[in-house]
Amino acid sequence: MKVHLNTLGCRLNEAELETWAEQFRGHGATLVNTPENADLSVLNTCAVTAEAVRKSRQTLRRLHRSNPSAKLVVTGCHATLSSDQVAGELGVDLVLDNQSKHDLVARSLAELELPVMPEIATAPAEPSLFMRNRHRAFIKIQDGCRYRCTYCIVTTARGEERSRPVAEIVDEINRLGELGVQEAVLTGVHVGGYGSDLESDLSTLVRSILDNTDLPRLRFASVEPWDLPADFWALFANPRLMPHMHLPLQSGSDSVLRRMARRCKTQEFQELVSAARAAVPGFNVTTDIIVGFPGETEAEWQQTLATVECIGFGHMHIFSYSRREGTKAANLPDPVPKAVASERSRTLHALAEQLKHDHMRSMIGSDQRILWEGQGTLDNNGQYLQSGYTENFVRVQRHTQSSEHTAIADVRIVDRFNGPRGWVLQGEGTSGSA
Repeated sequence: MKVHLNTLGCRLNEAELETWAEQFRGHGATLVNTPENADLSVLNTCAVTAEAVRKSRQTLRRLHRSNPSAKLVVTGCHATLSSDQVAGELGVDLVLDNQSKHDLVARSLAELELPVMPEIATAPAEPSLFMRNRHRAFIKIQDGCRYRCTYCIVTTARGEERSRPVAEIVDEINRLGELGVQEAVLTGVHVGGYGSDLESDLSTLVRSILDNTDLPRLRFASVEPWDLPADFWALFANPRLMPHMHLPLQSGSDSVLRRMARRCKTQEFQELVSAARAAVPGFNVTTDIIVGFPGETEAEWQQTLATVECIGFGHMHIFSYSRREGTKAANLPDPVPKAVASERSRTLHALAEQLKHDHMRSMIGSDQRILWEGQGTLDNNGQYLQSGYTENFVRVQRHTQSSEHTAIADVRIVDRFNGPRGWVLQGEGTSGSA
């Protein structure tokens, strides 16, 4: 049996995809990169914005058109919120909501009568992430969120908070480490709330991982800037915990944050970032900002620009507000005209680029430890171009004479340049590996 896996949206969706990949392979399935050769296609959809819904529906239809004879299983946030609509799409054989994701492989095999090999006849294989030349794995530590930000439909789609047991997470990381994974990224809907249903917390989980695994790198995906344990920054004294966090701010105006029902004011956010930077040398903070939230005045917009510039983010994800039925924000008055929101987005993108350049410039001349991803691509000069990330999650490229390399190695940052995927640092030389 040949299986094609596809996902849109967040790192949590990608972590789920990796879990299914391992389970399908355990049943003797072969993973294929294109749907044309698949017996089964699985799509993990997204619904965070109207554009994400559009792309989910577009991808679903493309999967069917590319291989009408293949079985098609659809899950994820869009499939959860619009299950009847998804089930009615041409070619869809099975729709599973987010609460049923843990049974996706078993139900797909049973309900769609797919051919599988007996478990005793299968042999352990390298994880699917190596098909994409990666040494990084996303680890789902929890799902759901107890809070209801007024713009967010994901909490409705994902449900209440559910944390995975510590021992289960530790076992997964150790298994991936044995297979060559160098970095684990802890992900979830509300990562900072980990353990709320287990009488535990995020610090306890991180300490257990650091004490009971030897993976060289551990980092976080997106973490809301509240519910972090009091001793949280002390964890970063362990050099295996990477000095970077993605902390969504969403707006730099307290009045907008109140309308969003966010639980962190701008002053509290700035104090959080200051504490992180004081405790952890070279700590890099990245963030999300929503532009054009209902009722956003010019004064509130200027407050956001001032807050962003004051904090200084290494990178920013910028979203124009997307109205989502079923959220409180959908009924808020005074929508921001599209032209105004577009202009504000352009202004913020320009500021984000300036801040990113400033952060990169500050790293020139430093020695950085890089996790290189893949063997690199051969350029027109007969050299291999390799790409990877610093410990504080800034992308670096280097040219080498050989495709052979250690997964983690030191480089000297000598410059920055604008490549096909945006601005990156340029590294030279190596010295040692993990």
